[in-house]
Amino acid sequence: MSQSSTPPDTAKPPFAEQPTPANAALNEPKPSYVKLAMRNMVRKGGKSLQHFFLTSVGLLAVLIGLAYLTR
Repeated sequence: MSQSSTPPDTAKPPFAEQPTPANAALNEPKPSYVKLAMRNMVRKGGKSLQHFFLTSVGLLAVLIGLAYLTR
């Protein structure tokens, strides 16, 4: 019987040349705060939109209230 010329200890697996996700992640720059916030907003769905509209209404109420008080 014939054995292979390379011992199994030194043989490289076929996937060794492909970059692993961990190595690929190290080469990419960190995502920006805006990108992370947008990804989080998409993942959370309606809750983020509800908070956005509540914040907008609250800020608008504060500005109108200050305008009324300082007229």
